[in-house]
Amino acid sequence: MRTTLTLEPDVAKLLTLRMTQKKQSLKRAVNDALRIGLSDRNKPKEKPFRVKPHACGFKPGIDMYKLGQLADELETEETLKKLLR
Repeated sequence: MRTTLTLEPDVAKLLTLRMTQKKQSLKRAVNDALRIGLSDRNKPKEKPFRVKPHACGFKPGIDMYKLGQLADELETEETLKKLLR
């Protein structure tokens, strides 16, 4: 495929350096760089996300199965405080 390509000055400088070092033509240097940049196998593999459990130790009187209810009660108390001001 034939196309026109406009390069940024820093990219052109790097490409010229690569052509000189490897003694390649412009066509070869561009194609090699694009192959490397577009291939999936050269991407760094992401580490899998891992959850690190932590024992939080609830205070006595707090039922961990009723935390939603506790949050509602705390929110209600704050709302009442604001309304009474």
